[in-house]
Amino acid sequence: MRTLWVCKVAGGPFEYTATRPGKTELGLEEAHRKLRISPEEFDEVAAELGRTLDFVKVPEAEKGAVLAAFAAHKNEVTAGYTAAAA
Repeated sequence: MRTLWVCKVAGGPFEYTATRPGKTELGLEEAHRKLRISPEEFDEVAAELGRTLDFVKVPEAEKGAVLAAFAAHKNEVTAGYTAAAA
C-alpha cells in the first residue's frame, strides 16, 4: 500500500484507495491508529524514504515533493500514539 500511496501523492500513475477511510481521502489515521507510531518513528521512516529515493537517484525536486507530501500526514499517522499518550 505504501508504494501506491507514494504514487498517488506524487501525481500517479497509480491510484491509492484507503482501506479504512478516516477524516481524509487517504484514511491514514485509522489505518495507523492501532500501530501507535511515535513522531520519532515517523521521522525515521521519512529518513529511510529519503535514503531510498537517493539510492534510486530520484531528482531533488521530485524527492522534495514526495517527502513534503509524506510529512504533511505526520499528525494523522501518529494520532494513535498521541491519543494513547494523553
